Amino acid sequence: MAKKNSASKNLVIVESPAKAKTINKYLGDDFVVHASMGHVRDLPSTGLCVDLENNFEPTYEITEGRKKLVGTLKAAAKNCNMLYLATDLDREGEAIAWHLAQTLGVPEERTNRVIFNAITKKAIQDAFAAPGKIDIDKVNAQQARRILDRIVGYQISPLLWKKVARGLSAGRVQSVAVKMVVEREREIRAFVPIEYWLIPAVFTNQLALQNQLTKQWQEFIGQKDQKDKGPTIAEQNNWLAEHSAFNAELSSIDGKTFSTDNAEQAKKIHQALQSAAFVVTDIIEKSSSSRPAPPFITSTLQQSASNRLGFAAKRTMRIAQQLYEGIDLGSMGTLGLITYMRTDSTHLSAEALTDARRYIGNNIGKNYLPEKPNFYSSGKNAQQAHEAVRPTDVDIVPEQIKDMLTDEQYKLYQMIWRRFVASQMAAAQWNTTTLEITADTKAGKCLYKAQGRTLVFDGFTKIWHTGSADQQLVAVKKGDKVAAIDIDAQQHFTKPPARYNEASLVKALEKEGIGRPSTYASIISTIQDRGYVEQKDRQFSPTDIGEVVTDKLNEFFPQIMDMAFTRYMEEQLDKIEEQHLDWVKVLHEFYDPFKLTLAKATDEMKHAKAEITPSEYTCPKCNKPMVYRFGKNGKFLSCSDYPTCKFASPCDKEGKMVVAEVTEHKCPNCGKPMVKKTSRFGAFLGCSDYPTCKTALKIDKDGNIAPPKPPAEPTGLKCYKCEKGELVIRQSKKGPFLGCNKFPRCRTIVSFKQLENLKDLQAKGQWPPKTLAEADTLLGRDKKSAAKTKTPAAEKEPAEKKNAKPKKKSEE
Repeated sequence: MAKKNSASKNLVIVESPAKAKTINKYLGDDFVVHASMGHVRDLPSTGLCVDLENNFEPTYEITEGRKKLVGTLKAAAKNCNMLYLATDLDREGEAIAWHLAQTLGVPEERTNRVIFNAITKKAIQDAFAAPGKIDIDKVNAQQARRILDRIVGYQISPLLWKKVARGLSAGRVQSVAVKMVVEREREIRAFVPIEYWLIPAVFTNQLALQNQLTKQWQEFIGQKDQKDKGPTIAEQNNWLAEHSAFNAELSSIDGKTFSTDNAEQAKKIHQALQSAAFVVTDIIEKSSSSRPAPPFITSTLQQSASNRLGFAAKRTMRIAQQLYEGIDLGSMGTLGLITYMRTDSTHLSAEALTDARRYIGNNIGKNYLPEKPNFYSSGKNAQQAHEAVRPTDVDIVPEQIKDMLTDEQYKLYQMIWRRFVASQMAAAQWNTTTLEITADTKAGKCLYKAQGRTLVFDGFTKIWHTGSADQQLVAVKKGDKVAAIDIDAQQHFTKPPARYNEASLVKALEKEGIGRPSTYASIISTIQDRGYVEQKDRQFSPTDIGEVVTDKLNEFFPQIMDMAFTRYMEEQLDKIEEQHLDWVKVLHEFYDPFKLTLAKATDEMKHAKAEITPSEYTCPKCNKPMVYRFGKNGKFLSCSDYPTCKFASPCDKEGKMVVAEVTEHKCPNCGKPMVKKTSRFGAFLGCSDYPTCKTALKIDKDGNIAPPKPPAEPTGLKCYKCEKGELVIRQSKKGPFLGCNKFPRCRTIVSFKQLENLKDLQAKGQWPPKTLAEADTLLGRDKKSAAKTKTPAAEKEPAEKKNAKPKKKSEE
């Protein structure tokens, strides 16, 4: 990565080894490049470490595991000619650069800041040709955000430990995100469906084939696939087009819009239509066009990757980071394939626009090139100095480098490349036709409308497929008769709002101004890791504990949980960077009222376990009312006469009692029947005589008793992390693996494939290694995971106080 002798050379520091490797080849022999592995200094992991009585002065220390690395960087900086801090161009990158400058102590006149939007030869050379200085406003904006999140997290979380359950946490942004999921779930629960009826029809202009087509249509529409689902809309449209038929919807009766909410009226109209004669009374044609979507910003990249590729936001950002930092393309060398992926701007450089237009004209067609470049507006808070996420070189076509990318890298790069090129292509052109079909019936003059859309010019959709369910209408003219091959009275009910998925939650966060592009992925990851929301079928729903915590915070910290206030604070943090707002004043504006609220909450908040909610159930043991209580595993039903009557029962997410299912299995200890129960870890069998007999057995997905796991098999290999335990062979669903026998105190896991290799290394005296970085090297792991270097507790760097300082991990 870097040449060791940096005497009288220029020292360049970036965040990661991959980025360093790519940049190194673009700089001459006068430069040596090192990686900081992210932040080298931050607020300590324990304690508040912010002086609330002294203008929020933070206490920083060398990040755990970075002491040796910092020593290496200091040695390189001591002898360097000039120091170039080439960390990322956002606030986080600026903060890393500032911390490096403070830690290394190189004089300001010899310290330069270089920023670039892409890791290409031209971008790097341009950046180093015009270096600048660290933007302290940007640093202060990041620092204020970090301190604000630390205050919220470290002062509310202990309160939740006392009043709800141990191990919980609160966050300035994460708690609002959980609230959004909770409120959506409660909207769904409170939703009352409203009945309505539709009377669609299928028409054909092949009058002589009416009876034949009616039979064929009924056979087709009645087909079911392996999942018991009928034909899709696309399949139905294909069938209709092949059989000269089309769908239409009853629009009005005697000039009044058709609408009914009862079966009797719908069936009366349906019956009247059975013998009706249908005539085409009007044909309305118009042209329309659809403009391409703008190139990606962070939020839309995450949304499209979720919808099109099924990628989680965190996964999308990890892959995008790889594409940005550089991919080895064989004879082409290591190239950064995309621009910086944390951005809220749709701006494209003049060079990018020129390259895109050249590519479109030469490779797709002159007719796909609009007269002028397409420009797009960004959000009001977007930083226009940044660019959209785009390929660094449009001529590097995804298909040409597919073999050099992993499958997920290829899919994401292809999506970014196609979206960028499509954004500069001509609009797609459509012809939209509406047929009006009328019939005189006993119920009145019924008007049906059928709409179809035909693609005249594919435009940008040639490479960015939008998916269309438009039907193809048959060729008819005004006055033509058409025959109905199906008229159906269909009962429907209005549907509740959909639960959030990753894409829609990112969109909602962006719309509400909650968080920023760089934080969306971490917010979604954090609220799941904390156990506040869970994902099923790619949809989010709150857990019981997520709802309890949300209610507690809503009651005692309404301002923190208010989306408008959260949005306001985000804007204030932005203004620290953009309008030189005093970061200390911004923190005082938040903290002064928060301090009073915290004191009140500490005194008045009741413990969640002390609160009960009435239920509709009666205790089967004593016939007294049952109530809902909150326990360590969430909500459950309990007798209101507790502790005199100790009957309790689990309940589902809707609060319905879950009746224990008696199984054929007998308790191996007392012989009584075993019942099927559910815990936070899944289904299991418990003795029906609980709590007298506490026997519990694991079961598989079919309900059979799972065989006990074999005991761990010793290997004689020492654990390289805790240095006290030994790696043993354990079994999992995916097969054997190596784990520390000090689990759960030590959670070290190593691939079973490494067993013989590690035995050989230990025999040679090379195992266990002295640092985690060495362990990752010996285990052949990705260098990114080698960021942590083991530091004995006695050798930890003492904390140091400075005026203004930041980190990548946020309590958000």
